[in-house]
Amino acid sequence: MKLGTRRAGQPGPPDGSRRQTSPSRPPQQVSGENGAVPGERGKQDKSVKRGNWGNQIEFVLTSVGYAVGLGNVWRFPYLCYRNGGGAFMFPYFIMLVFCGIPLFFMELSFGQFASQGCLGVWRVSPMFKGVGYGMMVVSTYIGIYYNVVICIAFYYFFVSMTRVLPWTYCSNTWNTPDCVGVLDGNVSSRAALNLTRFLNTTQKRTSPSEEYWRRYVLDLSDDIGNLGEVRLPLLGCLGVSWVVVFLCLIKGVKSSGKVVYFTATFPYVVLTILFVRGITLEGALTGIMYYLTPQWDKILDAKVWGDAASQIFYSLGCAWGGLITMASYNKFHNNCYRDSIIISITNCATSVYAGFVIFSILGFMANHLGVDVSKVADHGPGLAFVAYPEALTLLPISPLWSILFFFMLILLGLGTQFCLLETLVTAIVDEVGNEWIIRRKTFVTLGVAVVGFLLGVPLTTQAGIYWLLLMDNYAASFSLVVISCIMCVAIMYIYGHRSYFKDIEMMLGFPPPLFFQICWRFISPAIIFFILVFTVIQYRPISYNDYIYPTWAISIGFLMALSSVICIPIYAIYKVCRSEGDTLLERLKNATKASKDWGPALPEHRSGRYAPAFSPSTESHLEVQPLQPEKGRSEAAAASPVQGSNGSAHSQDSRL
Repeated sequence: MKLGTRRAGQPGPPDGSRRQTSPSRPPQQVSGENGAVPGERGKQDKSVKRGNWGNQIEFVLTSVGYAVGLGNVWRFPYLCYRNGGGAFMFPYFIMLVFCGIPLFFMELSFGQFASQGCLGVWRVSPMFKGVGYGMMVVSTYIGIYYNVVICIAFYYFFVSMTRVLPWTYCSNTWNTPDCVGVLDGNVSSRAALNLTRFLNTTQKRTSPSEEYWRRYVLDLSDDIGNLGEVRLPLLGCLGVSWVVVFLCLIKGVKSSGKVVYFTATFPYVVLTILFVRGITLEGALTGIMYYLTPQWDKILDAKVWGDAASQIFYSLGCAWGGLITMASYNKFHNNCYRDSIIISITNCATSVYAGFVIFSILGFMANHLGVDVSKVADHGPGLAFVAYPEALTLLPISPLWSILFFFMLILLGLGTQFCLLETLVTAIVDEVGNEWIIRRKTFVTLGVAVVGFLLGVPLTTQAGIYWLLLMDNYAASFSLVVISCIMCVAIMYIYGHRSYFKDIEMMLGFPPPLFFQICWRFISPAIIFFILVFTVIQYRPISYNDYIYPTWAISIGFLMALSSVICIPIYAIYKVCRSEGDTLLERLKNATKASKDWGPALPEHRSGRYAPAFSPSTESHLEVQPLQPEKGRSEAAAASPVQGSNGSAHSQDSRL
């Protein structure tokens, strides 16, 4: 029974005191904490049932950790130098302003307004709930292979705890005669000849770090279908990764919100340490200039704009479902507009900053070898586990720098992995929605973690890297673009842009700025469609180094991509068939119409068009019994009293 109500027949307070506030508990004034609307009378702004972030900083740090991931370190710097250096920054920031920040704000406001995960928010238009299921499928794929990358970083982190890094020299059992290490002291005549040829850029050298990666860590098989044996060291590290993720999420956002104080901030400390060390090295300036020197002629190349749009879209984590989920744990009046700008700019600034860290070291390595920076530059796993580790062997106290680098990769990966797992758990718990599963949310988290570990085991086999790259290229590529485009259309044109703008005004106290209104309705969907067309036009069959994927493997990749998109039409057909109506048009209208329980989750926030209509049976259970019934009924009709958390009744007008 809620505070401030009583059942019919119970004795009430003396006449004339029913609308008075106790002198010892004056009306509480909201101080604006966590973005609450200033001047609004006190009321409960926390969801006891679902839980909330401890404070706004936890949400911002979690979202930064989610958006800033491995791609900021191993993809953006490579894209930047390949697409015109400093000239790439111009289309990159244009896409950030017109696509990245608006989409980020849309997803945050969407989840915060309804206080629901990626499934529950589609009460706004039930026919499009398949979009939420598509987000869950994408997050499942990414969560499986992303933790495998983290487990490899864990492995390198552990093996770096030695006096000499194991990929420094070519004198190990896994090395081949073609291996040439830049620090080998006793170089044979054949190796010396190979090194001379390499320095003359007439022959590609096999580095000890590359052989350590391919022949020892992965023990790479010759084909994606030849799984071979499970690499037990990687399997053990995968178990460590999932245990860490589970322990950090054991109490949901209450525990992960505390962990992100470290996992979201310490990578910047490590980046700064590596940056300071990098710029003091000989040749670092050459690498940085290679990274930043603008090639303005490339601005007219459509591929450069396509890469910029794609990088912004994928880097911010749009359409994964994580942004909606994290925002759903905000307080209703949190200023998510401000948060979206802060988080988006922080994410992009981190990408640019990481470029300095990467290319200062690569410039030093190129100078040491006497070759062009382009010969040592790489991206993806090739940068993180081959090129950069080899550059670290040239530094004094190389194990220390290696430990720091891989610890940074682990923290960057964990920040994203937390949100991926929480997205799935929240969607399941919100969908079931009863008290039994809410009390057992920890067991749901454990179950999802165990399933994720088991599905990740094949990626630790000798062919695991082939499957990992296949999932990375297909499971979370064009399907994300389709999901995001349909989400924009559903909110802006099916639910209605005017209704959504009013929802945001109710939540924040002001409507979205005109710029965002225009972007949401026209510009951002157009850019998303451009990304989709660009992705299709630029499509090339996947390969890994010299290995070309067979047709059957590429077909599996396309099936993974379609498995998330196909959820949308399947659920739409199901919902239309289950909707009421005599004609197809009536069924469509009922299937797309917002459900009755759409709106703010807490009763005290459901004002205006979301205010509950009190029936006579409901009124008989309320405590309010005015002395003049006729006058009381007229006042109730005009003011729609809502119970506050302090037990006092106040009208909806007081919270505007």
